Amino acid sequence: MTDEELFQKLGKIEIREGKERQIKSYVLRNNVLSDKEKETIARYMPQYGFFFEDRIINYRELFGSDKPVIIEIGFGMGDTMQQVAIRRPEYNYIGIEVFLQGFVKLLKHLGEDNLDNVRIIRFNAVDVITHMIADGSVQGFHIFFPDPWPKKKHHKRRLMQLPFIHLLASKLVKGGYIYMVTDWEEYAEEAVETAKEEPLLYNPFFGFAPPVAWRPVTKFEQKGMEKEYSINEIWLERV
Repeated sequence: MTDEELFQKLGKIEIREGKERQIKSYVLRNNVLSDKEKETIARYMPQYGFFFEDRIINYRELFGSDKPVIIEIGFGMGDTMQQVAIRRPEYNYIGIEVFLQGFVKLLKHLGEDNLDNVRIIRFNAVDVITHMIADGSVQGFHIFFPDPWPKKKHHKRRLMQLPFIHLLASKLVKGGYIYMVTDWEEYAEEAVETAKEEPLLYNPFFGFAPPVAWRPVTKFEQKGMEKEYSINEIWLERV
């Protein structure tokens, strides 16, 4: 694949059509790459990035190791994912993000830091998890500050709906977890209540969970705390 073919392929995201309506919890914005971003992609994509394929991922082939796998959905600019991967090196991490500039930024940091327990993909999370992730193979899912879609008419775009929660639960190993953090309390309460309908999961805290020591406080989160927004943590486990 030439560099130009690499740039074009990375710039495309297609939502696969299925029998049920897909949740589209994002809006695509700027897909124009600068020369420096193209240099980053050409240099680091072959090692740290991968593309969507309609086949189940072989984790050993992807990482070269058999560490338990954690998937972060919507890593944004990638700062939190990078720090968590450094703090918890006993795991391998797959990051899924559609924001192109954030994807390239994390790609650059992974290459510069030689952080070998992270691989990232730019594609729709529902498709990646449905078609590329084996059932019962994931240790944990991280969903940090997903778009709350605050207007009621947009609530259907929220990620943490029952079909998606069931999809995540089906991919977890026994004892695996889903860890969500949001500063939108109404969304958090909705997610807690919705998760009660999923028989594969239970909430060991019966509501919101205490924070974990290994998750760093993001700049976005800090701004919210300064405005006295509540930080709501949800921890669900596979029965």
